[in-house]
Amino acid sequence: MPLNNEHELHGRRRSRNVGLGLVLVGFVALVFALTVVKVRQGDSLEAFDHQPRVSILPRDEAAEAPAAQAPAAVEPATEEAQQ
Repeated sequence: MPLNNEHELHGRRRSRNVGLGLVLVGFVALVFALTVVKVRQGDSLEAFDHQPRVSILPRDEAAEAPAAQAPAAVEPATEEAQQ
């Protein structure tokens, strides 16, 4: 009996492993492609909130006027001030 004789089970296992490997490579390629597209189109997005960056938006004078007239913040009361 030759040492290279392969059982049918090993052949099926190899074909399943090759199929699963191809599926895994396809999944990795899909994630990589989505990452590349997101990086190329995501120039105007902040890190975790996915909101447009205010620093690259055009300045709107009407929106800045009310912010300049906003009242000063009130300091929170401390325990010493309450006694």
